[in-house]
Amino acid sequence: MSTSRSAMFDLADRAVDEIAAADPCAATEMGVPGVDDRLTDYSPSGIGERAQQANDLVMAARELVSGPDVHPQDAQAAAVMTERLSAVVGMSVEGDFLRDVNVLASPPQAIRQAFELMAPNAEAAHARMSAVPAAMAGWRSALSEGLRRNHPAARRQALAVADQLQTIGAGWFAEHASQTYSDYESIAAPAQHADEAYLATAQWLRTEYAPRADEADGVGEARYERHAIQWLGDSIDLHETYAWGWSLLRDYSAQIAALAATLGASSPALAKRMLDESPQYTIEGEDNLLEYLRTVTESAIEELDGRYFDIDDRIRTCEVKIAGAGSAAAPYYVPPSEDLSRPGSTWYPTLGRTRFPRWWLLSVWYHESVPGHHLQLGTAILQKDSLSRFQRLAGGTSGYWEGWALYSERLMDELGYFEDPGVEMGYLVAQAMRAARVVIDIGLHLGMPIGADAGPKYAGLTWTPELAEQVLVDEALLEPDFARSEVNRYLGLPGQAISYKVGERVWLAEREAAQQRLGDGFDLRQWHMYALRAGHMGLAPFRSVMDGFGR
Repeated sequence: MSTSRSAMFDLADRAVDEIAAADPCAATEMGVPGVDDRLTDYSPSGIGERAQQANDLVMAARELVSGPDVHPQDAQAAAVMTERLSAVVGMSVEGDFLRDVNVLASPPQAIRQAFELMAPNAEAAHARMSAVPAAMAGWRSALSEGLRRNHPAARRQALAVADQLQTIGAGWFAEHASQTYSDYESIAAPAQHADEAYLATAQWLRTEYAPRADEADGVGEARYERHAIQWLGDSIDLHETYAWGWSLLRDYSAQIAALAATLGASSPALAKRMLDESPQYTIEGEDNLLEYLRTVTESAIEELDGRYFDIDDRIRTCEVKIAGAGSAAAPYYVPPSEDLSRPGSTWYPTLGRTRFPRWWLLSVWYHESVPGHHLQLGTAILQKDSLSRFQRLAGGTSGYWEGWALYSERLMDELGYFEDPGVEMGYLVAQAMRAARVVIDIGLHLGMPIGADAGPKYAGLTWTPELAEQVLVDEALLEPDFARSEVNRYLGLPGQAISYKVGERVWLAEREAAQQRLGDGFDLRQWHMYALRAGHMGLAPFRSVMDGFGR
């Protein structure tokens, strides 16, 4: 049987085309060509059409694998597709897309990123720029419909996004067009109108939406569970996970304190100050930053290939770029296009700074590039012979992606890449931040108590955004502005912040299970490649897939 020509694989291929047509911004992020002249319809009708599309595809996939003698690859392709698209249907039914306002991944950020990622084409850019005002108007109409149906977003998110739009609308589209296209005059008017649409929407959010938005930041347990499933591709015990998060945070805090003493500092905060001020552990200037991050990526590829991974020549390039003004404060990764004409890329938001913490960056860049996101997403794109198009491009979850990236950081620690105590401090505080995310995200959204298991420093306190910021400053050594940005992010994307540690937990559990099952026959490189070549999926399907390793 040629699974690439099976009815299930044909459906999965068609699903990507249909999803791309209905969501051009997502298509550009996935690297699917043909729709760069359009933007996504974020209006209520557009949301409804995408939900109906997802439901139709789920029903079709279930029908194709309902009979006997289903090929295992078809069954897996159907499982990944139905899990992902069912989550989309559930979110739509509950009205979640009618309050899609957050500082990281709501429509305004997707629209801007679509221009950053599209292949330069003046004609397509003109058409897409011209569509920005209508796309923003559609988004406003969806938010207005959400208010009418009593599905408001949080006021904090509305005001924070308004600030982002004010920054972007101050000239980002015009600057992008002038720097990207030689025939700028032909696109100047649409670019100006795009900037104006962002400014108008910022004003609308402040004056019309925010006063009617929800004063509460937390979403409650039922809504949080729904969002967590969307991010994880699995259901979890939130109360057990919350307690587990506190145990992780206590452990990392003890390790950080001990390492601070090794560095000659009387406290972690003083150790951070010392590292931030040390020429040995900092980088001066944007050009030097880019060069350092490129070197980190290229060295990792050379040193890991053939020993712990098999890195295909087609994905040995990973670009490093500076994120635009108005971005969130955290670095991020964008995968290669489907045809590999656009390489994978890592993005660092300088936010106006000129001095950067090398001691903290190394672990983060292994997370974003190699062996993290770039190796994972790039490897999946190459598996045309064994995976459906949906599995290669559209089936992923944050738990799967971020779990692997966090596992990658841990792997590099296991391999001795953080032997320098300053760099080890960077790794540990990054882990502490991800552990803090678990307790903060669940704690804030569910109104969880802070009991004795939190330790004497926090036991008995009540979760507030201000306390969450302080936990990040104290335990993960974040700067206050970064901590504030992080908490805004968690509050706007319930369930996403826990996906890192929860996902890593699953990846580590699957590795340990394989080691115990195979004993001396366990090969780490083979296990890595088996996992990466399995494609994108939720954590529940992932556990099922990994159970087949070595059998």
